[in-house]
Amino acid sequence: MAVTAIEIHRAVEAVWRIESARLIAGLARMVRDVGLAEELAQDALVTALETWPESGVPDNPGAWLMATAKNRALDRLRRRKRLERKHEEISRAQEARQALAVAGFEAAIDDDIGDDLLRLMFVACHPVLPTTARVALTLRLLGGLTTDEIARAFLVPEATIAQRIVRAKRALAATRVPFEVPRGSERDARLSSVLEVLYLVFNEGYAATAGDDWTRPALCEDALRLGRILAELLPREPEVLGLVALMEIQASRLGARTGPSGEPVLLLDQDRGRWDRLLIGRGLAALERAERIGGALGPYALQAAIAACHARARTAAETDWARIVALYDALAGLLPSPVVELNRAVAVAMSQGPAAGLELVDMLAGEPSLGAYHLLPSVRGDLLSRLGRLDEARAEFERAASLTRNARERALLRERAAACTRGA
Repeated sequence: MAVTAIEIHRAVEAVWRIESARLIAGLARMVRDVGLAEELAQDALVTALETWPESGVPDNPGAWLMATAKNRALDRLRRRKRLERKHEEISRAQEARQALAVAGFEAAIDDDIGDDLLRLMFVACHPVLPTTARVALTLRLLGGLTTDEIARAFLVPEATIAQRIVRAKRALAATRVPFEVPRGSERDARLSSVLEVLYLVFNEGYAATAGDDWTRPALCEDALRLGRILAELLPREPEVLGLVALMEIQASRLGARTGPSGEPVLLLDQDRGRWDRLLIGRGLAALERAERIGGALGPYALQAAIAACHARARTAAETDWARIVALYDALAGLLPSPVVELNRAVAVAMSQGPAAGLELVDMLAGEPSLGAYHLLPSVRGDLLSRLGRLDEARAEFERAASLTRNARERALLRERAAACTRGA
């Protein structure tokens, strides 16, 4: 049966999503310019869209795209060389140096991709860029997402995302960020930036900050895929393994986090039979590898250990809340923040009773950083309702509903407020 043009187009899109990161990474190593590398990769994609409907999808489409893009890169280099010869006299020494540069470029074309993906991650997440730009550029270059897909995921105009990406490329070029894996203390700081980007992307997918959807699984999948690649490239980095473990375990719950109509289902109410045991197994294995490396666990590994406590409990009642409290104590020591303290208060409430948790939550009431944080009144409302103080709980749930920008979460909080009214 003949393959239709639509099917070919879908095949090209699928190949691009799988191969684009490796393609751009390999090209960036050669041309030393992320923007130019993406342009060359896009040219190869256009050529595939023009060629494959006639010739069919090649047996190794990724290699075909790479070869096409490399040929275009060589053509550009040779055109530039001819142009330079036309406009200036080149001494023999200059010609020799240029010939050596071309030879080195052509030799690099046949190199194995090696750690090109790792280099690209470090460049896309360079601290010279603002966080929003790092996220957009990472999803564009490494996730293979279009600007429209990124814009829809984060509920911002497509033009805004396009502008962020263009400015990010210009900033990298202007700063002359080297296409290499940094060393020493700089490597640690840059790796921290990469992990932060993946963490932010995953969290936005796991609990969307705004819009009509409670979760956006596609973002979780992108972050998890990139995290797995990073763990393969840096198998002895405990925090990389910790973040991957955290994302694997959290992703295992995605199917149970929403009901039939897309409504949120909270952790203690979830059907644990719907949790993905394969992802849990992978997450626990990654956490075990992180622990075997030795040393104190970092923030991501500690969060993974907390998630593991939930994953290991067959029912909500079997959760080891005392261990979770201890893990939050350790996390607060490494990463002190009001949000960590709020999460710890929830664990204390589950371990020692709602009154103990409420006492801790009330101590956070004056924190300026939590003034517009909807989960503070939400947690307080939950604890008050468990103590039978329903009028106070209703007011807290209504306040939380007014602060959240997620429509599904707002509906849930209003329903909880209404339930308090009915109960009273």
